[in-house]
Amino acid sequence: MSLIARKVDGPAVAPISPGREIGAYEAMWLEPGATFKTIADRFAVDPTAMPSDFVSPGQATDCLRQVRERFAAAGIKQYGIRINHAGEYPRKLRDARHPVELLYYRGNWELTETRCVAVVGSREPSEDGADLARQIAHGLVKHDITVVSGLAKGIDTAAHLGAMEAGGRTIAVVGTPLGAVYPRENELLQERIARDFLLITQVPALRYAKQNPNQNRLFFPERNVTMSALTEATIIVEAGETSGTLIQARAALHQKRKLFILDSAFRRPDLTWPTRFEKQGAIRVRSFKELMTHLDG
Repeated sequence: MSLIARKVDGPAVAPISPGREIGAYEAMWLEPGATFKTIADRFAVDPTAMPSDFVSPGQATDCLRQVRERFAAAGIKQYGIRINHAGEYPRKLRDARHPVELLYYRGNWELTETRCVAVVGSREPSEDGADLARQIAHGLVKHDITVVSGLAKGIDTAAHLGAMEAGGRTIAVVGTPLGAVYPRENELLQERIARDFLLITQVPALRYAKQNPNQNRLFFPERNVTMSALTEATIIVEAGETSGTLIQARAALHQKRKLFILDSAFRRPDLTWPTRFEKQGAIRVRSFKELMTHLDG
């Protein structure tokens, strides 16, 4: 990776080394008790800092070597990063409560500059719910909107497939590092999105590899926060009372993004969250036409 320009709300002030920043970011995550919040708090104290400002050069170099070895073992030959204060890091990510400083990606980064809407929901949807996700994705594609989702089972998978079936664009924001796949049955889908569209992750490869699967589950809710920040709106197709999708709903409202909930969710007597979020500013939609009216309004 070549040097890229560092920016501080204006002209470039100094070049940075992407490799050094990768290693430093990974090293920060290996510190005891590191979370998105604790790391974000450190950068909040010094908003101009880079990961390498908190880590010794030796640590960064060693972690970079380990990351490269892991990616090579997984067959990943090409990937990119986006770092706060440099290059094409999306400023809209700073709307997150605990904004991330570095993202890994594979594919066409320019898709983040298109009009993007997230379509999310349950991992175990009803047949009607999965069909609705596909139909919504088809409709968004017809309006030249990129469909964003989290590559999970169920609604996410239906949304990605629906966008591709309609000849449109899709972005997957995943809760695993580059080189890992979850769920396993989406391995081919993940690879296709990385090759033809865009795959994004903020998950540190070394921390993920060193801790157990139960601990790694905590990365999934955080990717929902990033997914919301990257998009202008989130559409919840179907979700239970304890669904991780509701984390994205809260994030969307906090980030002042539009939040849409399908009318079918309100008609389920076992759910309380649709009404609760509607009172907080979510929009109930009964048809795709109504959805687009609100999106374009």
